[in-house]
Amino acid sequence: MLKVIVDKKDLEIANNSDVGFILVIASSARMLAQTARASGFKPLVIDLFADLDTQTYAEDFKQITTLAKQHLQPVVDYFIKRYQVDQVVYGSGFENHPESLHYLNSSLFMFGNSPDVFIRLHDKPAFFAALNQLTIPYPSVCFSQPDPFEDGLIKPMRGQGGIGISRYLGQEMGSDSYWQRYQSGSQYSVLFLADALHVQLVGFNSQWTTSLDDGCEFIFSGIINSCDLSAKQQMQVVEWLKKLVPLFSLKGLNSLDFINDGDNSWLLEINPRPSASMQLYEADLFKRHISASLNELTDDHHINGYTAYQVVYAKHDIMIPDGFLWPEECVDLPESGVICRIGQPICSIMSHKMQPHLVMSALQTQQINLHKRFSTWNITLALIN
Repeated sequence: MLKVIVDKKDLEIANNSDVGFILVIASSARMLAQTARASGFKPLVIDLFADLDTQTYAEDFKQITTLAKQHLQPVVDYFIKRYQVDQVVYGSGFENHPESLHYLNSSLFMFGNSPDVFIRLHDKPAFFAALNQLTIPYPSVCFSQPDPFEDGLIKPMRGQGGIGISRYLGQEMGSDSYWQRYQSGSQYSVLFLADALHVQLVGFNSQWTTSLDDGCEFIFSGIINSCDLSAKQQMQVVEWLKKLVPLFSLKGLNSLDFINDGDNSWLLEINPRPSASMQLYEADLFKRHISASLNELTDDHHINGYTAYQVVYAKHDIMIPDGFLWPEECVDLPESGVICRIGQPICSIMSHKMQPHLVMSALQTQQINLHKRFSTWNITLALIN
């Protein structure tokens, strides 16, 4: 568990957390860097992409190849030595690098869930056993070879964004994967803050996936801060959270993914870190993430219209051309010369409107126009070579 405000250092962090340097680390850290900057911090950024807008928000940045400890530690040590930074917020990408979280926790004051909590939530047998204990429904799972005729999915033990999920066709299941019954329905998530005992809702969201190929049918594609669930259906999920937060001692900003079909909902997973839905809300969620980590839940957000975020994946190999002018709705912008292979993210797009259907229509138009622009440039690896 993370430490609470009980000593002088913790009190200093709580009282002065709106000034100075803070380290933000994720596979893609643009969202954290942007929200940290908006909260008054000077973000020092480590991620795998070093996108143009990430660099703009960062006070300083370093790009590394993976979040493994051997790649992460030298860069963290550089920032500690040069800037005397002593605080860190982490985001996506640590699912397969728990040793990196332990290193960060031993070197810096970590906001959010502790490494032990993070690891516990990704221990799938223990996690689903806990759901059984709490009588929370979920699509049934199996951790040994299932019947070849079972209709289900093979999922990685420690995955994110739908990567590695495939249909079960009787193939051998490795120790790093498990089987889960396929459940039809609509996909949702709920963004929430927690102080290890209590839960505070930020909002319910609808999300959707895309199919990049036969082996990548369930890749995260986008999310909007709107959902058509009834008050009763939403309250059921809130009751889940009231049980889960104290059981796992969740802290800071988290999200819970679930699926709904009619009157029934099933829990899929908890993301114990700031998620993509964080950027959908007009709120200082970065600072509230820090406050919740220090056992203080504050409420300052409101919804004025609807916002959506969507990833744009490459339909063919492309190279970002020199002088390419990105539309203003685009974020996560790669530098000129970066090669985006087929199926990889090119960038992301965002839209804000007063009605959800207008948001979704705008996203579709933006994506079509962006692909047309790349087709017009006709920059493909085949032509370049």
